[in-house]
Amino acid sequence: MSIRVGKISFWHVHAWEYTEQALNHPDTVVAAVWDEDPVRGQAAADKLGVPFYASLDEMLSSDDLDAVIVDAPTNRHKEVILKAAQAGKHIFTEKVIAPTVQEVDEIVAAVSDRKLTFVVSLPRLNAGYTLAIQDILDKGLLGKVTYARVRLSHNGALANWLPEHFYNREQCGGGAMIDLGCHPMYLTRLFLGEEITGVSANFGYVTGKEVEDNAVVTLQTASGAVGVVEAGFVNSHSPFTIEVHGTEGTLLYGTPEDKLLLKSNLDENGGKTWREYPLRSNRESAFDQWVGHIQNGTTAGTNVQTAIELTRLMEAANRSAQEGRVIPLEGSALLP
Repeated sequence: MSIRVGKISFWHVHAWEYTEQALNHPDTVVAAVWDEDPVRGQAAADKLGVPFYASLDEMLSSDDLDAVIVDAPTNRHKEVILKAAQAGKHIFTEKVIAPTVQEVDEIVAAVSDRKLTFVVSLPRLNAGYTLAIQDILDKGLLGKVTYARVRLSHNGALANWLPEHFYNREQCGGGAMIDLGCHPMYLTRLFLGEEITGVSANFGYVTGKEVEDNAVVTLQTASGAVGVVEAGFVNSHSPFTIEVHGTEGTLLYGTPEDKLLLKSNLDENGGKTWREYPLRSNRESAFDQWVGHIQNGTTAGTNVQTAIELTRLMEAANRSAQEGRVIPLEGSALLP
């Protein structure tokens, strides 16, 4: 039996990509559309050949709807996700869950209380290069990780292909870092492999937008390992780059080719030369995982915990940029 999905907003630049995933999956059907912009929503519904609802409450009250995909403005995530949870709909959402930990805690509690399947799109966790890097780290080939850096950038603000509303601080909760920087943030945290104790951010405003278009965040740890997260909307021909360094070796990806290079004292050649480490196949997408969890009555615990941590780090980064200081962290809390 097909899972009937309602689409909550086409605000996000990736909204149609998730819609295509739902259309192409053998077990899901796009059945309805709501959008805070009724003109955009009606146009999308007409294109899909499904009903458009001017009222989100009315769409969510439909017994024919099993689940929703959320691509609404970030500042409306709490509102729409709580309504979906109260209506008993399974939820797939674009990152971040919400701009603040307080909002995320409310959302996760509501979803958990209703025993709904909740998955956040964190696509680069499922990429073959990420899985291969985890293999290297699990084998201890780098020794103790001391430094991790991930960069993701494009020229969206220079070439004007990003939607104008992506520069709206109220709707987005920030700029390049909370949008594009989400991916290097959760990857850097993953590769460091330990709790973050402090966050320091430096935001730039190259094109004079309301939000930052050039950003660097550093992550501190108790062991002294450092993480560097880079994102920008003002960089042409900037490759997606990962580097992880440790006491026994270094790995590089995207410098600039899509190859994973390793030099390790613990490798078969004793660190004498660089060797290309094979990439893994991509894991199934977050959307496919969501569908599987719905069908099996299971939850995506690791995904949700990673997404909660992502919001905590993003909120700390925004605070650091605003206050001009390192924001200390302890456990799951942001400290004063």
